[in-house]
Amino acid sequence: FVMYILNNKFYNEESAFKPENLLREAKRQKGLPNCEVPSICILDPDGDILAYLLRSNKAKLNTCWACYHTKLYNFDFNGMEIGIVACAVGASFAVLIAEQIFVSGCDILISITSSGIISEAQQGIEYILIEEAIRDEGTSYHYLPPEKVTSISSPILAQLKADLLPYNSALKVGKSWTTDAPYRETYSAIQNMREKGVDVVEMEAAALYAFAEAKDKKVICFAHITNSMAQAGVDFEKGLENGSIASLSLIYLSVSSLVHLIEPKL
Repeated sequence: FVMYILNNKFYNEESAFKPENLLREAKRQKGLPNCEVPSICILDPDGDILAYLLRSNKAKLNTCWACYHTKLYNFDFNGMEIGIVACAVGASFAVLIAEQIFVSGCDILISITSSGIISEAQQGIEYILIEEAIRDEGTSYHYLPPEKVTSISSPILAQLKADLLPYNSALKVGKSWTTDAPYRETYSAIQNMREKGVDVVEMEAAALYAFAEAKDKKVICFAHITNSMAQAGVDFEKGLENGSIASLSLIYLSVSSLVHLIEPKL
């Protein structure tokens, strides 16, 4: 008897294990205060953005975050505190953090991850605002049926296209391939994705967008094009401060565009 990943999925049934319950017990065990994380939070899978913020004394530890696996830091943008969690790599880890961060007070989650180039590189393009992600991982299938496309919400996409694209020539809207097995990106699979119009390969977006649709949350995924899967000699060069300066600029533009979507705190 073989148990397939698509078996026994009950999409309209709530989960028995809830993130708010785990965090309640974590706060009790750790003696943490009953407070919230910032309304806008960042997932930084590579950890380079947080490393830069810490080196430059711009980030401080958030003592409201009760996660067992990660630390959340706050940093400032125009008087607004933003939260950041580093090194949550891969679909399942990213969504675990997303589940916990939204019940901790977050309203908008922005992920900005390294990615490998799939389609022909366009001159000057360094970042992809991921509109749609192909589901080649396992986590998304726990949130949405297999026939569903995982994509950013249409109103958020329209807002970001209007507010970001005219001011960031290194950014374009595109399509990603989300894999949970980066060392099994075969030449045939890459060619297949190229034929589907995929721009980049990464490890989180499809699952984050599936979670966002299933739970009605606001999630934005960017891919920083940093490599050709080590096939082109010099690779994985991200730029000044390992790409942190450019990534923060993109984050700040995004925050400015989306700040009106933040729910007022009671």
